[in-house]
Amino acid sequence: MGPIERVDQVLQSQRGDLFPWVPVIYGSGIGAYFALRSEPSGTLLAVMAAMVLGCLLMIWLARRRSADQGGTVADITAVPEVAVIGATVVAIALSGFLVASDRSHSLAAPVLEGRSYGAIEGRVVLVDRSASDKLRITLDDLRLDRLPPERTPERVRVSLPDGVAAPPIGARVMTTAHLLPPQGPVEPAGFDFRRHAWFLQLGAVGYTRVPVLLIARPTSDLWIDRLRAGLSKQILSRMPADTGGFAVAITTGDRVGIPLEALSDLRASNLAHLLAISGLHMGLLTAVVFGGLRFAIALVPAVALRCDSKKWAALGALLAATVYLFVSGSLVASTRAYIMAAVMLVAVLLDRRALSLRSVALAAMIILTHTPEALISAGFQMSFAATVGLIAVFSALRDWQRRPQNRLIRGLTGIVVSSVVAGLATAPFAAAHFNVMSQYGLIANVLAVPVMGALVAPAAVLALLLSPIGGDWIGFLLMDLGIRWILLVAEFVAGLEGAQRLIPMPPAMVLPVISLGALLCILWKGRLRLVGVPVCLVALVVWVTAQRPLVLVAPDGGLVGIMTEQERALSRPQGKAFAAERWAENDASAVPQDIAAGLWPVHATEGQVGQLPSRSMVTALPSGGRLIHLMGKRAAADWQICDLGDVVVSDKELALKGDCQIVDQPALEASGSLALLPDGKWISTREYVGARLWTGAPALRFRPQH
Repeated sequence: MGPIERVDQVLQSQRGDLFPWVPVIYGSGIGAYFALRSEPSGTLLAVMAAMVLGCLLMIWLARRRSADQGGTVADITAVPEVAVIGATVVAIALSGFLVASDRSHSLAAPVLEGRSYGAIEGRVVLVDRSASDKLRITLDDLRLDRLPPERTPERVRVSLPDGVAAPPIGARVMTTAHLLPPQGPVEPAGFDFRRHAWFLQLGAVGYTRVPVLLIARPTSDLWIDRLRAGLSKQILSRMPADTGGFAVAITTGDRVGIPLEALSDLRASNLAHLLAISGLHMGLLTAVVFGGLRFAIALVPAVALRCDSKKWAALGALLAATVYLFVSGSLVASTRAYIMAAVMLVAVLLDRRALSLRSVALAAMIILTHTPEALISAGFQMSFAATVGLIAVFSALRDWQRRPQNRLIRGLTGIVVSSVVAGLATAPFAAAHFNVMSQYGLIANVLAVPVMGALVAPAAVLALLLSPIGGDWIGFLLMDLGIRWILLVAEFVAGLEGAQRLIPMPPAMVLPVISLGALLCILWKGRLRLVGVPVCLVALVVWVTAQRPLVLVAPDGGLVGIMTEQERALSRPQGKAFAAERWAENDASAVPQDIAAGLWPVHATEGQVGQLPSRSMVTALPSGGRLIHLMGKRAAADWQICDLGDVVVSDKELALKGDCQIVDQPALEASGSLALLPDGKWISTREYVGARLWTGAPALRFRPQH
C-alpha cells in the first residue's frame, strides 16, 4: 500500500467525525492573517480568492464524477478523494484568511495622529470602568476641536474624574479632554491595544479633569441601551448596594456598580467569570426557562398530550435567550454565548443532539465568520475550551457502567467533574492572558456555581415574571441571598494564603500548539489521538523554560527595566506605573515598583558614580557596554558624550557625541517599545508587530545609530 492509500485509509476511518475540524482549519486561516508582519496586498488577496474558487470547482467536479459513476464506496475512496480533501482544507483555511482581512478593512476608521487637548462633543454609547476602577464613557458622532470631519475618529473613550456621575446613554455631551491615539504594547510581545481598539473603531482614548456637560437629552435611537440603563437603575433601587452591582452585571452586563474590593476577590478566587455574560449565564437562563416551561406544560394534561412539550420549551428558551442578548448589550461575549445556546436549542427543535461537538463547531464557525478577531481573544478561547472539554468528558462518561445511581450523588459528582474539567481546560488560556492562576479556584467554583444555577438565575427569572404584579421583591430577595453567598465564598478563598500563583507570559507559539495537541486528543478517533499528549507537553516545556527579555524599554522611553538575579530592576521608583505593572505581570513578579527601583545594579566606571547628572541611571549590559537612562530635559542636556557599546535611552531628543546606540523620543516614536532578548538581539515593537492596518506606519527595524 502506497503512502497516498495509507493517508486515504486514515481519512476514511475519520468519516463522520471530520466536521468539528472545520472551525479548526478555518481558525488557522484567521490566525495566519493576524500573525503576518505586513498587511497582505490586494494582488495576494485576489490570488487567494481565485484559489478558493478553484478548489471549490475541483471539489464539485470530483463529486459529480463520483455521482456519475454510481457513487459507490469504491469510487468515493479512490485516490482523487485525497486531493478533494486537501482542496477542501485549502479552501476553508484561505476562506478564514479572507474573512479576517475583509473584516479588518471594513472597520477602517480615522485614528488620532497625535496628542491633543481641546473641546470634544459626542453621543454617549457606553459607560464602563477601567481596570483601575475609573469611570469611562465611549462617545460616537463626534466633533473635535480643530479637527475636520474626515480625520475625526469614529469613537473615543474618555475617563471621567472621581466623583463625576456618568451621563445617560444616548445623551449628547460636551467636555474638554486630553486625547491620544491608542498605544502599542509596553513590550514587543505584549498585548497590542491598538489592534484591540481597531476592531472597536476606537480612534482615541484619554481623560478629562472637568465635568461633562449635558447638551441634549437621549433621542429615540439607542432605545435598547436606555432600556438596559433603566433596568440597571431599577435593580439597584430594589437591592442593597453591595449585591445590586453584581445583580446588574449578570443581568445587563453593566459592571459600574461593583465595588473594586469585591471585584478583586472574585478575580483572585477564579469567580470573575460569573460576572461576564457568557455561556454559563446563557446556559442557566435557557435551562431555567426550558425546564420551567416543560414543567408548566406537564401540569396541563390536555395540552401535554397534544403537543411536543420539549420543542415548545426549546422555542420559549430561544425567545428568552434572544431577549437576554439584547438586554445584556449584545457584546462579543454575550453574542458568542447566544449563538452557542441558539444552535443547541435549534438542534432540539430538529430532533438532533443538543450538546455535541458538531453543535459547538457550528457555533464556532458562525462566530468566527461574524467576528474573526474573536479568535485571539481570551473570552473566545476559554469559552470554547471549557465547552469542548465538558462535552468530551461527559460523552465519555455517558456510557460508564459504574456511574452513581443516586440522583444527589450524581448531581454533586457532576458539579465537581464540571468544575475540574472546565478549570483544567481553561487554565492554560487564563494563565497566558492574565498571568495568574487561582490555586483554590476549584473550591470556589464548587461552592459558588451551584448557587448561581440553583438560586440566583431562577430568582432573576422569577423577579421578571412577578414584576407586573409588584412581586419582584421576592426574586430580588432570593438573588440577594445567593449573591451574598457567592461574595462570601470569593472573600474567603481570596483571603487564603497563596490564593493566586503568578505565571510568566508564554512565547507566542505556546497556546496554538497546546490547542492543537488538545484537539488531537479530543477530535481524532483512533490511536493517533495519543500524539496530542506529547504535543501539549512540548508546548508546556517551552513555556516553562522560556526566558524573559533581559532589558525592556517603555514606548515613550520613560522607564527601563533590566533583569537581575532577584527580579526585574526598574530605573525609577514611581511614574510610568502602567508599564511597570504590565512588566511585573509578564515576569510573574509581585515586587512593587519602588522596591524594584532599589534593585537597579549601578555600574561605576572611572569614578563617574556620584557625578551623574540628575535623573540619570547607568548599569552594565549583559553583552558589554553600558545602558544609560536619561529622564527629562535636564538629564538629556547634561549628558553629552557616549562610548562604543553604550545604549542611551531618553524620553527626550538627544544630541550626543560618540559611537553609541541612541534610543530617544524620535527613535521610539518610530520603533515602539524595545526588548533585549537573551540571545543578545534587540527587537522593537514595530519589528515584532510589523506594518498592519492598526499600526498606521510601515515596519521599521531597530538599528544602531552612530
